[in-house]
Amino acid sequence: MSEKHPNFGDRETQYLQSNGLRMAYETFGEPKNPAILLVAGLYNQLVRWPVEFCQRLADQGFYVIRFDNRDIGLTDKMHGLKAPGLFRLFLKSYLGIPVSAPYSLNDMAADTVGVLDALDIAQAHIVGMSMGGMISQLVTGLYPDRILSLTSIMSTSGERGKGVPSLKVSAEMIKPVTPERSALDNSVDIWQMIGSPAYPMSDDEVRAIVKAEHKRSSNPAGYMRQIAAIRAAPGRKALLKKIRVPVLVIHGIQDLLVPVNGGEDTARHIAHAQLELFDGMGHTLPQKLLPEFVRLIVANAAKA
Repeated sequence: MSEKHPNFGDRETQYLQSNGLRMAYETFGEPKNPAILLVAGLYNQLVRWPVEFCQRLADQGFYVIRFDNRDIGLTDKMHGLKAPGLFRLFLKSYLGIPVSAPYSLNDMAADTVGVLDALDIAQAHIVGMSMGGMISQLVTGLYPDRILSLTSIMSTSGERGKGVPSLKVSAEMIKPVTPERSALDNSVDIWQMIGSPAYPMSDDEVRAIVKAEHKRSSNPAGYMRQIAAIRAAPGRKALLKKIRVPVLVIHGIQDLLVPVNGGEDTARHIAHAQLELFDGMGHTLPQKLLPEFVRLIVANAAKA
């Protein structure tokens, strides 16, 4: 698969036990170095963290860990747990009507801390993108003795009206498969819709990535359960205000999935947060920006 998708790299996938789950992970760098834990986004397998990004961080003297969240990739799936229907999720997103979820972002935060426990890592720097940024905020706020610095990328505070996609984007994210449009077609359309306009990718490039990821693992039910966890989560304003470690917030100005006001609101609730906005960036990690992301993350970690 690595020849089709450079984000797979040549690392051997390993497994650990965390919070009652068998979780898949990969590492870069030396275990003796300070750890950086990478937390992926909604229905993103660990391979969404580019190998180049991971290796650049390792080259800066870090032990880098990327892993599959619950319900995605090669980590245990939560089979048998039913997510709320699309209409209930819509009511929660746009009208604030409460909705229950089979598991919570707090559960996923506990999974994340369990990764550190299993690897015998007392403290780490944490970097999360999108849903992973939400989880990373929770880990930093709820387990303050475990985290040295936080980087939240294209994420949000969870406060109502902040970082919420438009109705059009939301509809595309849950567009059903039809005889004319396969799940692969839908995934390519979504990627291109929320991508980075200044750093475009061809449909063929995107299709190759999505096909390789699908070959590694596919669990559509997990997608809906993770959406439910996001929608059911309360705002994190009070928690963010308590964070004392160095914080970096990175966001694309053209992000359509988690609009930039989500990143701005996250930084607003952390008095010492450094907010870095990138023009032309959507809801992806453009290859040309990876060196700058690494520079910023390393500088933020150095403040710890």
